[in-house]
Amino acid sequence: MATKNRFSSKPQSPLTLWLGIAAIVILFDQITKITILKTFRYAQEMVITSYFNLVLAYNKGAAFSFLSDQGGWQRYFFTGIALAAAIYIIYLLKKHAGQRMFCWALSLILGGALGNAIDRLMYGHVVDFLDFHWKSWGHFPAFNIADSAICIGAALFIIDELRRVNK
Repeated sequence: MATKNRFSSKPQSPLTLWLGIAAIVILFDQITKITILKTFRYAQEMVITSYFNLVLAYNKGAAFSFLSDQGGWQRYFFTGIALAAAIYIIYLLKKHAGQRMFCWALSLILGGALGNAIDRLMYGHVVDFLDFHWKSWGHFPAFNIADSAICIGAALFIIDELRRVNK
């Protein structure tokens, strides 16, 4: 005989699921950044493999340090963009809650954008620590979990759109 769940008064909405995924990204991003901040000094590196290091780096700009050499206005500009994007993404998640890959992509992008916005508000810069490099080609700019989530979300978004176009 099946029993009724006494603790759940109503079914969970799909929006709650997608916001939960974004919250997990934010949590994991912030935990890793706090750990690095407490463990490393600025620019300190720890070699992990021949192609990967952990390093504490700060980015006052956007992707690839875009506008990082400006006077500080970019902190509020990029935070504003992240918050506006978050509002729009939540609207899209609510409107398209049944489209799984699309919502996965948006949830990852939302979590990443808010994770980096938290850094900008708390520290005035984004904390980066993942440093990949390859032989004489040099180092890829350091990044973090939030950046990774944004990139994975963008890739899923492209895949989802290509699948939709091919149907």
